[in-house]
Amino acid sequence: MKNIVLIGMPACGKSTLGVVLAKTLGRGFIDTDLIIQQQQKRLLQDIINNDGLEHFLDCERDAILSAVCENCVIATGGSAVFREEAMLHLKENGTLVFIDTPVDVLEKRLSNIKTRGIAASKNKTVAEIYAQRLPLYKKYADITLETEGENIEKSVERLIEMLNEQ
Repeated sequence: MKNIVLIGMPACGKSTLGVVLAKTLGRGFIDTDLIIQQQQKRLLQDIINNDGLEHFLDCERDAILSAVCENCVIATGGSAVFREEAMLHLKENGTLVFIDTPVDVLEKRLSNIKTRGIAASKNKTVAEIYAQRLPLYKKYADITLETEGENIEKSVERLIEMLNEQ
């Protein structure tokens, strides 16, 4: 069975929704940010601060390429879309779901943008990061799930319906 791969901005709910979705469907769950931290033995923000953005994006690509599984829910980092090789790997055996969350909601959730491990140039706003990434999220997504005003359970329920319609 195909994997379900969640893409989207940091703080859009990929990990939280992913865990609930995996439990609901009886699937495994993988968070590629955690794979990066395990492989690098450092926090995401440390990698970005000490080795730079491009190195971090390469680490993220390598973590995704190392994540080989079937019938899993995979939550990717928000910047995974910057490495085409990684995205094509995920699409080979997965349905990609873009979790689209309004910028104002993301801004409220990302009060710790400087320490969270967000792969972006310094001094970029959440709105600028979203605007830069949105075309890539749309390019790779098989399904777009808008979650504004919904709790996790309702979003999971709607996503399962959307997946079943494919």
